This record gives sequence, structure tokens and C-alpha cells, in this order.
Amino acid sequence: MIFPIFYFGPISYFAALVQAKSFQLEAYEHFPKQTFRNRCYIQGANGKLRLAIPTKHNGARVFKDIQISDEYNWQKEHFKSLVSAYKSSPYFEYYEDDLAPIFESKEKYLLDLNLKTMEFIASKLKLDLTYNLTETYEIVSEELDFRNQFSAKKEPTGNFPEYFQVFDEKFEFMPDLSILDLICNEGPKASTYISNLIQNH
Repeated sequence: MIFPIFYFGPISYFAALVQAKSFQLEAYEHFPKQTFRNRCYIQGANGKLRLAIPTKHNGARVFKDIQISDEYNWQKEHFKSLVSAYKSSPYFEYYEDDLAPIFESKEKYLLDLNLKTMEFIASKLKLDLTYNLTETYEIVSEELDFRNQFSAKKEPTGNFPEYFQVFDEKFEFMPDLSILDLICNEGPKASTYISNLIQNH
């Protein structure tokens, strides 16, 4: 199975990774814009909030070569948004100190940053993920190809059981946000949620 490498990917992405257990992560695809590869969605005080990582327009097209732009301090903006959105959530304080270094690391390549976010989630939720990076772009059968299975442009489909969200008094439940929304609100129970999601899909 081949999966894309996302920036704090949506809940459905991690459910698929857990179900796969052993997989490859795509490093050699042509970088598609407006996807979870450089953006994630959280729930903010004003609704669904997009956090997007700016990338350099330096001619690079292969994902492993995509560099993060440092034109403005997006790291500070993203972390500030996370603090603002989740400081009153039940579990944010448990993760804050380990989450902060990801936004201080100044990674040059998007690939390296995204791998850090995946490793962070895997360690916090004790997910047993075994993977390696692709060494070339391969055409594989549809049932093994998850590179285009997760759309950042479409509303989530499928059954996503509701859990507590910080602004649930203001908004209807928002399904399949970034995995960060789930762990900040559910903490260790996020692993159980993901397991139940696999069984229901």
C-alpha cells in the first residue's frame, strides 16, 4: 500500500494507516497543490480553520524536493492558532510541550516536517506503524493506491461518530478534522476512536 505524507493529516488518514499496519509513504509523486500534504483543518472559534504551509516556487515538482518557504513566520501563526483553538480542550496541555518543538524546528523540506508530525501522533497514540519511503514513483493497483484517497477540497463522507469538540455549543460537529482535533479533545481515547472508525467503515 502506498500513502501520501500529510501535515497532521485528518482522522480518516490515520485510521487507514493503522488498518494498513505496514505501508510505503510516497516521496516521488509530483506535488499536488491544495491537499493535506501542506495543510490541515482544525476547529477554531470562528469555525473550520485552515492551516497551510507555504512552499517555495523554485521549480521543484517532486514531493521529496519541495521546500518550505520562510517568507513569513507560519510556524508561529500555526502554533498560535492551535493554542487559541485548543487551550481550553481537555488534553492540549498534555501535548503542548512536545508539540511546540515541531513548530520551532525550521525544517527545510516539507517531507521532513510531515514525517515529524506523523511520528508525533504515532508516539502519543502508541500506534504501531511500519513504513518506508518510496524510491521511485510506481503505478500500483487501485486497492493499494491511497495517494488520492483523501480530499482537502470535499466535505468528509462516511460515518464519523461524534466526540466532544471545544466549540460544540457554537457549531455542529465537524467530522474528520486534523488528528490534532481528536487528540486534544479525546486524549488517549483517540486510539479507541480510530479503532472503532476502522470497524464502522
